[in-house]
Amino acid sequence: MKRESFLKRFLTLYLPLIVILLFILFPFYWTFITSIKPDTELYGAVTYWPRQVQWENYTKLFTTTVNFLAAMKNSFIVAAVTTVVSLTASTLASYAFSRYRFAGRRAMMALFLSNNMFPTVLLLIPLYSIMRNPGVTLYSMGLLYSHSTTFTLPFSVWLLNGFFNDLPLSLEEAALVDGCNRRMAFFKIILPILGPCLVATGVYIFMTSWNEYTFAVMFTNNATRTIPVALKSLIGQLGVDWGLLTAGGIITIIPVCIMFFFAQKRLVEGLTAGAVKG
Repeated sequence: MKRESFLKRFLTLYLPLIVILLFILFPFYWTFITSIKPDTELYGAVTYWPRQVQWENYTKLFTTTVNFLAAMKNSFIVAAVTTVVSLTASTLASYAFSRYRFAGRRAMMALFLSNNMFPTVLLLIPLYSIMRNPGVTLYSMGLLYSHSTTFTLPFSVWLLNGFFNDLPLSLEEAALVDGCNRRMAFFKIILPILGPCLVATGVYIFMTSWNEYTFAVMFTNNATRTIPVALKSLIGQLGVDWGLLTAGGIITIIPVCIMFFFAQKRLVEGLTAGAVKG
């Protein structure tokens, strides 16, 4: 009986999970083994582990003209600044949308979200024309901060607005009765409760800024370019250096994996907040 129960559980639960896990992890595995293969194995017969492991692609990545270390630093700065600015602004804006009733509130929220209706490529030409005006430094990190913040703000406001709406108003009313003002109730009562939700939103903002390519390739130069642009520079007109490209991809996902490892508990709590009622 126990054997049949285990077999049924294995076929209905563990086996599908193993298949899904292999389906998700195999591209990362293939990227990694490609990055440690010598060039002679890249274009020969398909092998699932290199006959000769070599780490030259990782050393070349930081010693060639790509300047990958500077690109990583630029990406981290852009992602960190965008996360702080966008998370602060979206938290305050979503609190106002959730707790205050004012004329045009729904219209403003709809206008806020309409920013995501248009593809970013559609805005490149008008933005480039605006930034070409005298007095504007076209290839600057400040432009990248502003664009990343602008395009992560609407979804962040909408996401946090749902979290604020799920919080009972009685929490703030009880704090006001006990002598707190609005500011004290917000910082001492609301924000600690919203910790997991802020982590989930912050991870979304960080990931969006870290992977931003469209505006980065348009408004950066060799000194200010970020990781996606640096990876694109490894693709030449006459061919692709797959070893360097996959090594850069592996290096790129390491900081993201570390961030998810430390934030996974809060992230799951934030993503499931409000999902269960009662």
